[in-house]
Amino acid sequence: MVALAVLQLPVVLQRFAVLFTLLLPGVASLSPTYLACQVQKAANVSQLTGCPAGTILVSQDTSDPDASFTSVQEAVLAVAASDEPTIILIAEGEYNEVVNYTGTAPLTLLGQLPPTITSAAGPFANASATALNLVQIWSDAYVTGTGMDDADTAVLTIAPSRAGALIGSGPTGAPLQPLSGSADFRAYNIDFVNRAADYAISQALATDISYANASFYGCSFKSYQDTWYTGRNASTYVVDSVIFGQTDYLFGFGTAWFQNVILANRGCGGGIVAWKGTNETDAPGNRYGAYVANSTIMRSPDANDTTETDGLCYLGRPWNDLATTVFIDTYMDESINSEGWKPFNDDRPEILDTTYYAEYNSTGPGGDTSARVPPSHILDEEDVSEMDFTIEGVFTEHPDWIDFDYMY
Repeated sequence: MVALAVLQLPVVLQRFAVLFTLLLPGVASLSPTYLACQVQKAANVSQLTGCPAGTILVSQDTSDPDASFTSVQEAVLAVAASDEPTIILIAEGEYNEVVNYTGTAPLTLLGQLPPTITSAAGPFANASATALNLVQIWSDAYVTGTGMDDADTAVLTIAPSRAGALIGSGPTGAPLQPLSGSADFRAYNIDFVNRAADYAISQALATDISYANASFYGCSFKSYQDTWYTGRNASTYVVDSVIFGQTDYLFGFGTAWFQNVILANRGCGGGIVAWKGTNETDAPGNRYGAYVANSTIMRSPDANDTTETDGLCYLGRPWNDLATTVFIDTYMDESINSEGWKPFNDDRPEILDTTYYAEYNSTGPGGDTSARVPPSHILDEEDVSEMDFTIEGVFTEHPDWIDFDYMY
């Protein structure tokens, strides 16, 4: 393995170095747009070298002359009212805080990366860029009783207001708001961790993204129950990332596309995915749902004893009867129950045919679809084409808020 020390090159050559690095065997794929900015610089070099003009540096090192803030949330609050796109570079460290962005302008968070990009160690090193991450944002909030909304536990919230971030309960959730948040939030190489330690505690979110567009590259998201939430009128895209959880750890009411991700089962409870849908009268033409493509489902290296009686995890359960979940070209290890799907609870003991559960080309020990419960749909290539299960088809556009230059 050849190691490339990007920081020792003149700035004008760094982008060539980035592109070369991405082609080296065994090197995790990263952003050709931002890597020159993200890599740590030598002590006598500005950490903002190679960054787009106007980039803001957050660092816990109070002696760093380039740093404008020591807290990520302080930096986010400072730019929330801006109409201009903003880039925030976050220096190496563990940041014990919650990040809440209510602005409407584009915002990009960059996690700092090692100065020399080499092969990384760890169980997911060959599958995502997350093994290189140096930045972790964490909290340990969890739902402690009635009257507390799940949204109050999130490590990262992208929503125009608290009312917009609220999740609520039941099949319809919190009331629809006449709100719009950020049209383009992005994060690269950051670990968002809810450290609520006891997996049996209750809901403890890593993200709450509502009334906004958000995309994530080489990030990880860790909790046990309800790790990831894509809320009302939200569209999210996650690539080259790892999501850890146990109970309904992908849940939502919006449209979410997961590309080349690892879903790491820390145990089994409920299903991996619990989604809601909305009828055509309320949202004509909507394709609300969770779509997982070219991905891997595996038991996490830190898995707990499972809570399901057979020790196997279900792909999902319907949070309401209009739920949509689709797996495309996904490897499933032996931790997946052969039935695939289950009813939500004893109050709703059936999966109705208004729920759309589908798979195309599932592989691996858990990818055998012969015993899947009805009304699951086992798709062929023609079905996938006809249903237009593509990024453009699901989001009904070619999203300009997704970084298609990111290489993975």
